[in-house]
Amino acid sequence: MAITRQTKESQVAEIVEMLNNAKLTAVAQYKGLTVKELQTLRRAARESGVTIKVVKNRLVQVAMGQIERYKDADKSVLKAQLLYASSDSDEVAPAQVLAKFAKEHEALKLIAGYNGTGEMLGEEDIKALANLPTKDQLRGILVGTIGAPLSGFVNVLAGNVRGVLNVLNARAEALEN
Repeated sequence: MAITRQTKESQVAEIVEMLNNAKLTAVAQYKGLTVKELQTLRRAARESGVTIKVVKNRLVQVAMGQIERYKDADKSVLKAQLLYASSDSDEVAPAQVLAKFAKEHEALKLIAGYNGTGEMLGEEDIKALANLPTKDQLRGILVGTIGAPLSGFVNVLAGNVRGVLNVLNARAEALEN
């Protein structure tokens, strides 16, 4: 069934907005996935703040042509059945969501991505991004790193007090015997 020109224009406008706001757009082949599996993927993506779109590649190419930073981007990978995962708040979440889903479903294959500057990232680059820790994990590591010297200092100070208490306890036991 052919879609009308108005529908195509509205889809291109949505794609332009998605690409303009995206910090990363990951591209994956989904041939062989069932509708139920795609719904599971969309649910997992939504929980991570990632938007998944399945649109015609030609419409994506037209949308990229309307955005200055994507005009010179390599569009040669935009072939076959593709889905586009993007996030406007996290630079690695789209790649992580797709990579995690691809581990369980071999039919999904990461093939490329586009960062916020319009540069195309290859398959290996996207897989490397997927292996990075999330923002929350990085924040936890940072807090732990900042807190380590402070907790060490507190332990040193507590050691003196512990030593005095141990001496007093030993003295009290000696007096009781």
